[in-house]
Amino acid sequence: MEGKTKLVAGLEAKAAELGFAAFGIAPAAAAPKSGERLRAWIDSGAHGDMIWMAETAERRSAPAALWPEVRSVISLGMSYAPATDPMALADRPDIGRISVYAQGADYHDIVKKALKALARWLVDEAAADGAAADLKVFVDTAPVMEKPLAEAAGIGWQGKHTNLVSRREGSWLFLGAIYTTLELAPGEAHAMRCGNCTRCLDVCPTDAFPAPFQLDARRCISYLTIEHKGPIPEAFRAAIGNRIYGCDDCLAVCPWNRFADAARANRAFLPRAELAAPALADLLQLDDAAFRKVFAGSPIKRIGRNRMVRNAAIAAGNSGRPELVPPLEALVADEDEVVAEAAHWALRQLGSGA
Repeated sequence: MEGKTKLVAGLEAKAAELGFAAFGIAPAAAAPKSGERLRAWIDSGAHGDMIWMAETAERRSAPAALWPEVRSVISLGMSYAPATDPMALADRPDIGRISVYAQGADYHDIVKKALKALARWLVDEAAADGAAADLKVFVDTAPVMEKPLAEAAGIGWQGKHTNLVSRREGSWLFLGAIYTTLELAPGEAHAMRCGNCTRCLDVCPTDAFPAPFQLDARRCISYLTIEHKGPIPEAFRAAIGNRIYGCDDCLAVCPWNRFADAARANRAFLPRAELAAPALADLLQLDDAAFRKVFAGSPIKRIGRNRMVRNAAIAAGNSGRPELVPPLEALVADEDEVVAEAAHWALRQLGSGA
């Protein structure tokens, strides 16, 4: 155990060197109830259009279900703590609000590169001690329950908004995981420290939390603007306001964010000028080529031009800005039916009668 403890200490130091702000280790079987909770959530239909959640539920239920040889899970978090108030643009109807996490470089690329470097270090160090280390690295897109595993590893806890909360980094962590065949000395699972606070639940514009620790994705603005492909239900359009990609409200109001320090955030996640406060008028005029150019290297690129313009049209309809009528009128004949419908709705909201 002494050798393993030394290896873990070196691993944690290397993780910090590579830009990770949070580190923890859990046994592969440390979150046994997460699979059961996932299946109940899917059975309720709360996952909406995210069919891939249902299709990968079995593999996602436990690390060993994905990779039977795994013995330890190394959980890591990279900070993207913002330097400014994420809700500061709420009163700027001419501007589209983009979630903090998507204003800089694509976290998939940044986190995975660091995970691979850490994995190579671990393989070499284990080999020097005469041990063979097989491992796999995961960031977000794989069927991995990052948040329950991070809680089990001691990084933080899943708050009432279902996201991970760290005592040191608040709500602003990108999570990654390394599965390994090594039996590494684990940390202690983190206790829930939300107390009686319900700020994250109370602030939600669409009442997406039926109860603490439960999320109905079908009502969540992040889901509606990112994952949902069809027309956004009219019942939620006004509440979306000027949000065009994601929503930070439940994260931003968490009291634990007072400990988060933007100086610890990875500089790759600093906001790009064109993504920090994009004008709705510009977004409404994007064609596919322009969309790809503007959002190159951003996680936003995966939703494609049509969903982004749909979102911008909804925000324009909420804006009360008559100068947005011309670009909206140009969209009523858009080849994409969802975009055209959103433009028609927005024009009606602006009193154009289209």
